[in-house]
Amino acid sequence: MSDGPLSELIIKPIKAAPIEDLIILYKEAGWWESSYDTQPEFLNHIVKDSAVFVGAFWQKKLIGMGRALSDLASDAYIQDVTVLKEFRGKGIGKKIIQTLIEKLKENGVDWIGLVAQPGTSPFYKELGFELLKDHVPLRYKD
Repeated sequence: MSDGPLSELIIKPIKAAPIEDLIILYKEAGWWESSYDTQPEFLNHIVKDSAVFVGAFWQKKLIGMGRALSDLASDAYIQDVTVLKEFRGKGIGKKIIQTLIEKLKENGVDWIGLVAQPGTSPFYKELGFELLKDHVPLRYKD
């Protein structure tokens, strides 16, 4: 962020974002699959239909995102938190998570979980998350 101070950072809930910006975020995070190239419009649904979708903007450019899946009554799962590589290590991911938690709590959500990538547990522990003892994350695989 050599072009300006962190004070120019804006993190806010959004219901729409340019598909091109979302594709860049997904590609840098390693989540993009070549099969998505033919129908990238699914990204519109991810933003619009998430219980909370937060965008991080610097100089009006989308540089990070995070989303929560929830019934907005009791439980929520944080998913897809990423920041463009050139902006990492500056506390932006932390602010994204904190904003998601704040918005979920405003809706009365009292249980917030996530599945962390290997090696990222210390980051999430610093934000108040703890390992779920006696629980194993599972994924349906067809």
